[in-house]
Amino acid sequence: MFYQAYQVHTDLLEPLRLMTGRWAAFFNDPAPLTSAGAGMRDVLTAYELLSRAHLTHERPAYGIGQIVAGNRLIAVEEEVVDATPFCNLLHWKKESDARQPPVLLVAPMSGHFATLLRGTARTLLADHDVYITDWKNARDVSLVHGRFDLDSFVDHLIRFMEVLGPEAHMVAICQPCVPALAATAIMAEDRNPAQPASLTLMAGPIDCRVNPTEVNRLAISRPIEWFEYNLISRVPLRFGGALRRVYPGFLQLLAFMTMNLERHAKSHLDMYNSLRQGDPARAETIRTFYDEYFAVMDLPAEFFLQTVRQVFQEHALPLGRLKVRGRPVDPRAISRTALLTVEGEKDDICAMGQTLAAQELCSGVRPYKKHHYVQMGVGHYGVFSGRRWAAEIYPVLRNMIHDHSRLAA
Repeated sequence: MFYQAYQVHTDLLEPLRLMTGRWAAFFNDPAPLTSAGAGMRDVLTAYELLSRAHLTHERPAYGIGQIVAGNRLIAVEEEVVDATPFCNLLHWKKESDARQPPVLLVAPMSGHFATLLRGTARTLLADHDVYITDWKNARDVSLVHGRFDLDSFVDHLIRFMEVLGPEAHMVAICQPCVPALAATAIMAEDRNPAQPASLTLMAGPIDCRVNPTEVNRLAISRPIEWFEYNLISRVPLRFGGALRRVYPGFLQLLAFMTMNLERHAKSHLDMYNSLRQGDPARAETIRTFYDEYFAVMDLPAEFFLQTVRQVFQEHALPLGRLKVRGRPVDPRAISRTALLTVEGEKDDICAMGQTLAAQELCSGVRPYKKHHYVQMGVGHYGVFSGRRWAAEIYPVLRNMIHDHSRLAA
């Protein structure tokens, strides 16, 4: 019933949010702010924060209309090249005839939309033909489309790699590192011609027994039945996925924010002070981040519970016990695919060593095709977004992809 209670609370606050939003619109016109006294600026600033104190459940726009490649501006256009009830395979089509290595960017299904990787995709687009797994909000997916679990995730990756065709590359961010490695192993065992030319695993929980974080400790602190009873709810009747069992995105957001509550409180205080003191650029930076951060999506219950149990509690992959559709997953089968693992020194969600574990599991990959990179001074999100991602991590990834691509010439 807690999902219904959350929705009622949200609906009741909607009129207040809309009213304060209208007053906050004054910030779009500098004239009222210039003439307003300090007291009025305080009130308008408070209205701005109140109007934004809510979550959204629809995917934001990627907003990538053009990219910089070398010294040229190249227009790009989104197109859906394959679709299932749970995911769109989104492609950024460029106005360019240059052949570039195709890359499947595998976004996490962890409470936020794939647009969280907007900056990652924008950077990749300069040198690659980029596709992304654009996961759909489970609360909008009708029950007639059945269940979606960890096996389904692996099925989607195999299907999408087959759409991209031979010599495509796969880059997985965070949670999907486990299903990405599983999909690659199955394709290798089947000698599937679409198996990735290279696999990059970035800040993913391959082996959570290594340097366990607070997230890892929480996952093993309770039996799986506790997670099912306390965190799983049914989608309210008013939505397309009515009665589907889900792990609500607002609960995942609450968990993330609780881990760094002081930092989030300081960010909102900084935004308040920036607006109040007439520094809209600084306020806009914070506002843009939270627009994305507060856009949440629900996860199918079976996917969430299976991930918690097999990845975080049972450590099925590193112990050789992971199965997909009843079929054992053997990373040793991978031989053609080059492997890059990337970690952040200060990652408090997926600690150093957890992603590196894939290197030992993939014993069939020759040493010259294996690469590991640690970025000093970054936390979890810094591995795939921000200045150091673009300036230091991306060149390593780009070189690895191009070194193992037949299109490099």
